[in-house]
Amino acid sequence: MANVTLIDTTVRDGNQSNWGATGLRTPQFLQIAPIMDRVGFHAIDFTSSTHMGIAVRNFQEDPWERIRAMKAAMPRTKLQFLGTGMRFISWETADEDVMRLVYSRLVDAGISRFAIADPLVDTAAILASARMIREVGGAEVVAALTYTISTVHDDAFYATAAAALAASPDVDRIYLKDPGGLLSPERARTLVAAVKARIGTMPLELHSHCTIGLAQLSYLAAAELGIDSLQVAVGPASSGTAQPSATRIVSNLREMGHRVDIDDKALARMTDYFTHLAKAEGLPFGTQNEFDAAFLRHQIPGGMMTTMMRQLEELKLLHRLPEIIEEVDHVRADLGFPIMVTPFPQMVCGQALYNVISNERYSNVPDEVIRYVIGRFGRPTAPVNENVRDKILSKPRAKELASEPPPTSLRDLRKKFSPSLSDEEFLLRATMPAEQVDAMRAAPRASRHYTPDSRPIMALLRELAARPDTTGIVVEKPEFRLELRSNQSARKDQEA
Repeated sequence: MANVTLIDTTVRDGNQSNWGATGLRTPQFLQIAPIMDRVGFHAIDFTSSTHMGIAVRNFQEDPWERIRAMKAAMPRTKLQFLGTGMRFISWETADEDVMRLVYSRLVDAGISRFAIADPLVDTAAILASARMIREVGGAEVVAALTYTISTVHDDAFYATAAAALAASPDVDRIYLKDPGGLLSPERARTLVAAVKARIGTMPLELHSHCTIGLAQLSYLAAAELGIDSLQVAVGPASSGTAQPSATRIVSNLREMGHRVDIDDKALARMTDYFTHLAKAEGLPFGTQNEFDAAFLRHQIPGGMMTTMMRQLEELKLLHRLPEIIEEVDHVRADLGFPIMVTPFPQMVCGQALYNVISNERYSNVPDEVIRYVIGRFGRPTAPVNENVRDKILSKPRAKELASEPPPTSLRDLRKKFSPSLSDEEFLLRATMPAEQVDAMRAAPRASRHYTPDSRPIMALLRELAARPDTTGIVVEKPEFRLELRSNQSARKDQEA
């Protein structure tokens, strides 16, 4: 029987999957952080460059201060940053010195665990990032084997990649990352065994999504083979298209005889808090999804499918959706089976749409697909179809994109901004629109306190205060009186 540890994904991946990454502000997770620190998680999947950008753009919150505050509130548990290699916030490839500065600032802010998920499972690229992270003081580096289904992504492919990663002194753990929720219990048994056979005693983790109802059972199958850690979320941030429920996974693991050393009361309090939060904020609850066999074929993420259907409806082409889904299979094969994780679903589905509505396949090719074929996103897992490659590279636009300059160096980027900027603000300004960073800097510092149960009361008070005839509000109960008066009413009292 296995001794299984847990990595919590509620704040980042649960939030991103079920709430579009826009559901949580800093005070909302700081309030529960001390309880999360007591649960006994091996780590908290806390942030990514995408989440840091959203903090600035949507909430006008400083993402660096967010990390520092969370670390101060839960000092015993590792905070994780998920990266995809040589990029930060923007999808443009960044200069190595820029990324070294990013990792250095993350370590300084309080990130001690780094997960590296190259969407092409390019081991050389993963190891380059791992070395950089280790150089700047990253304590735990976790290398991802991003899972998909194709003719080239068999157990031997992943086992070989795992062996190359495990041989590096800069990698501490391996994790099977299943962003599409495609891993079945049967495949989990063979894949986990194949990988563990090549990595020796190095810990192995499993991260999957409940998108088509497989993850819960795959986790239990992996535990039978001695998986070291499982990634879970709590309450409404679990299930749906997020990770399995921590409460249910713990219960099932123990029922099967496995050991999970956590504080059950703290986990229950954390779950209760996020349940109340979701109700107060009107956030959806993750639900159990039914198995969808078609997803194993097209692998289009749920959010991408919704976006594509909306766009087709606007173009009055929704009736051609079945043709486009079928073409997705062909495009993905043509491009060497890229894993359907951002940014590749957008590329594959966009190209499939153009192929269906054009008179000739690949007569119209988006710039990002051209960049992919050129190699700007890394080395494709399998070779691009030779005829397709020749057709794309013969286009005038391909020659223009091939001559694009390399990523701007750190030195040249520095010249664009004031030398008085801190490294943290510099990195935000180098990758985001200036007006968004300006708005963040101008925003008042948010409160660090949040109580879900007070949300309806605060909404009522705001509604009453907005009425033109309201001069004051009084809230009374036994031994308590709160009086709120408008500025105009208070001035009249002072004059009197």
